[in-house]
Amino acid sequence: MLNSRIIGFYSGTEPDHRGRYFHEIQAWPDDQLEAVHDYIQWLFPLPEPSGFNVAAPVLNQESIQEFRTRPDLQEKLRVSFLRMMNFYGLEARSGEQITVTRAPNFAAKATVWLSPGNHNHLRITRILRCLSLLGLEAEAKAFFDCLSESYEDEQNKPMPAISDETMLYWREAASHLGSR
Repeated sequence: MLNSRIIGFYSGTEPDHRGRYFHEIQAWPDDQLEAVHDYIQWLFPLPEPSGFNVAAPVLNQESIQEFRTRPDLQEKLRVSFLRMMNFYGLEARSGEQITVTRAPNFAAKATVWLSPGNHNHLRITRILRCLSLLGLEAEAKAFFDCLSESYEDEQNKPMPAISDETMLYWREAASHLGSR
């Protein structure tokens, strides 16, 4: 049975569990994206229940297929991806292949997430896994490649902002590229 809640949310016809619509969350300023913790599961749903948000939608095979086959849902998921790239101070570019690189404002934006044990590291794991499950494998790979560069940069510091354990989670999320 199709999980219509997440499809309705992404289609713009239904709100999330707090009455917020997709387009409203997309318009939030960065400080709201940082402070609120129960929207990320709606923008980047997974097939497992969220340990942080019991009201979050859970993907099933039918909803995964719906995302993978409907261009309108793919485009909305891409909008969510691009919004979070902006939040993290990253830029995604389309060309022969998609690339994610540091934006000119990276240093300022990274203060929100590039620190040891930051909760955004969990969000990033969710984003990587969701993108790969729902058909945006190229975006997930480009994001992971950029994160890998940041991880390598951090290894030269006395207190790396990205732990080996976090990198393992990201690698695991990215290694599921194409698996459903």
